[in-house]
Amino acid sequence: MTIALLLIVCYLLGAIPAGLWLGKIFFKKNLHDFGSGNTGTTNTFRVLGAKAGVAVFIFDLLKGTLATLLPIFFHVHGISPLIFGLFAVIGHTISIFDHFHGGKAVATSAGVVLGFNPLFLLYILLIFLIVLFLFSMISLSSISAAVAALIGIAIFPAFHFILPHYDLIFSVIILVLAGIIIFRHQSNVKRIKNRNESVIPWGLNLSKQHKI
Repeated sequence: MTIALLLIVCYLLGAIPAGLWLGKIFFKKNLHDFGSGNTGTTNTFRVLGAKAGVAVFIFDLLKGTLATLLPIFFHVHGISPLIFGLFAVIGHTISIFDHFHGGKAVATSAGVVLGFNPLFLLYILLIFLIVLFLFSMISLSSISAAVAALIGIAIFPAFHFILPHYDLIFSVIILVLAGIIIFRHQSNVKRIKNRNESVIPWGLNLSKQHKI
């Protein structure tokens, strides 16, 4: 019973559309009507500004972290904390509070990894920042970080680097999270191919995207 209740709580926690509510309450703007129409961190930055973007990023990140830590706080055994984190990500992407729409799962997925293995998140973050500097695209950086995570779970345990051994549950959850992130960025991939993806005013923009 406790496990079922906590899973529901984690879904509802993840389902809180921070960007959407922040925009409506404080800026009188519906994020669905601006930019990409997404309610996540990137579109919040673009539409509502840096302060709102940072606030939404931190909130979405901590949703994943808190969900992953909740079973530990409640001394729940027999089920991996990562399952609870996954429910938060599902809530974030398919939110009951937003007509089952949601974000692209990047920040909340990062929060799940933060709650379970902070060093692995540092590795993913490093890849994200390198790609961001080279290409100036949040979307490509997010996809690259997801792919890097998949490479990490496949290779690192063999060398006992960051991941001391192969962990089936961790590997499966990372596979699912990476799959969600890549799937949710399909429209971005098309724009990248057409060289009209949104870029940030930082980095080298090596692929010469034209949309700012």
